[in-house]
Amino acid sequence: MSLDVVILAAGQGTRMRSKTPKVLHPLAGRPLVRHVVDTALSLDDAHVHVVIGHGGDSVRDALAMADGGSALSFCEQREQKGTGHAVAQTLGGLGDDKVLVLYGDVPLIQTRTLQTLLDQVDEQHMALLTVTLEDPTGYGRIVRDDRQAVTAIVEHKDADAAQRDIRECNTGIMAMTSAQLTRWLPALSSDNAQAEYYLTDVIAMAAADGVEVRASQPSSPVEVEGVNDRRQLAALERAYQRRQAEHLMSAGVGLADPARFDLRGDVTVGRDIHIDINVILEGQVTLEDDVVIGPNCVIKDSVIRRGAVIKANSHLEGVEMGEESDCGPFARLRPGTRLGARAHVGNFVETKNARLADGVKAGHLTYLGDAEIGAGTNVGAGTITCNYDGANKHRTQIGENVFVGSNSSLVAPVTIGNGATIAAGSTITREVEEDELAIGRSRQVVKQGWQRPVKNPDS
Repeated sequence: MSLDVVILAAGQGTRMRSKTPKVLHPLAGRPLVRHVVDTALSLDDAHVHVVIGHGGDSVRDALAMADGGSALSFCEQREQKGTGHAVAQTLGGLGDDKVLVLYGDVPLIQTRTLQTLLDQVDEQHMALLTVTLEDPTGYGRIVRDDRQAVTAIVEHKDADAAQRDIRECNTGIMAMTSAQLTRWLPALSSDNAQAEYYLTDVIAMAAADGVEVRASQPSSPVEVEGVNDRRQLAALERAYQRRQAEHLMSAGVGLADPARFDLRGDVTVGRDIHIDINVILEGQVTLEDDVVIGPNCVIKDSVIRRGAVIKANSHLEGVEMGEESDCGPFARLRPGTRLGARAHVGNFVETKNARLADGVKAGHLTYLGDAEIGAGTNVGAGTITCNYDGANKHRTQIGENVFVGSNSSLVAPVTIGNGATIAAGSTITREVEEDELAIGRSRQVVKQGWQRPVKNPDS
């Protein structure tokens, strides 16, 4: 059995007041429509058709990078003539089984909700997702007969006073057989207040054909909330993040404040993890047991091993922190950084493409780029690896148990042997052998009786 999922993503979204197509605005770091596509692809044997229009090339390009992008096809709606007209653009590419209609600006719909909907569809039944709202203003109303069977959907602008009192509303999400859809779509009319072809009119056609409309509802109304402006986008962002926070807390993660935590990707977690306020996790992140993350940290595409500590205001990207290592506060660990067990990277230290072995310490105000640093080495405050010559990057090799004095410049390519000592304030340009002391600074000169210049009052 196959499933065709039609995602409507052709609208401009004028209320967003943006040149970016509405469905490409980000929620949790991914375009709105990407969330919908990912949910659609989680359904068995799904082939996804995305109806594009405004900014269609941008939408196509954004989704081409999505997982399962090869399972997507695109149909263009050149004129915006309503939802029925949009779905009609896909008719030539549909199979002969079930069809599910989704919306590219409704990102929080859940797989289980859609599966419940699809399970109700056969030749004698179609399925409709409805929602009961305290304030149904603007929504199409679900009209039922005396037996409570769904007979029609009336759009708000076309509804009379009695129909506007109905609180059961249309979400726009529906499922039916391909044969049903192919039969009903050509019969749609644009004789309504919007002069558009409403997909919702197929409900009345189903009733007229003796096809029962089975209605179900999501577990929460937020699943079917759409985005029309930036306020709604912000509200759905918080709803999404609250859902992620609750999932993590159920897995045993301690969050100081679930309302001040953002997950913009996927995270794998161990046990007894504590995350303070205003932490953002992006991309693919792994947090092993007993990890502690201080406030205001950003961690992207990184692996944090057991017992590691990330102190306040640190930024990590493309990093692996070893067991019981720590960094920060105010540390910046850039891609390619690898910290060994119990390594320490302190405040205002930046690393890039650097490997710090077990027990390495770089406590303060230091830049370590394109460097290999052996176990037990101590790097003093103000030290930098001068890795860039204006055209190419070069590596600095530092052995084990080396002591690098404060305010030293290590001009790459350069090698420092095991047990060597670099005197504070040195500029090192040549190899230092094992256990040697290297002093690379200018000779101090002291002038007795020195008189500081005095400002000329006439100047």
